[in-house]
Amino acid sequence: MEFEKTNDGKTMNIELIGEIDSMNVTEIEEKLLKEVEGVTDMTFDLKELEYISSAGLRMLLQMQKMMKTQGNMVVINTNEEVMEIFKVTGFVRLLNIA
Repeated sequence: MEFEKTNDGKTMNIELIGEIDSMNVTEIEEKLLKEVEGVTDMTFDLKELEYISSAGLRMLLQMQKMMKTQGNMVVINTNEEVMEIFKVTGFVRLLNIA
């Protein structure tokens, strides 16, 4: 798993690539939490994400809850496999998916 991130202080864009699971989600969380203060718009681009585990879902939910207090978060470019995981787990109702 790898991820790319841009942050201009107000807008943070995160592209998740590969697979997110309990082995690598902590690294993502730590890096995002260090920079989230002051961010009002957060976008997760999932076009290159092949798989997301429950640990990854928890991370997205945590970011969603945090952003509700300071701005907006959206998930974009969700492929069929990941969208199916969102549907089965009910995350389609919890996340702002465009």
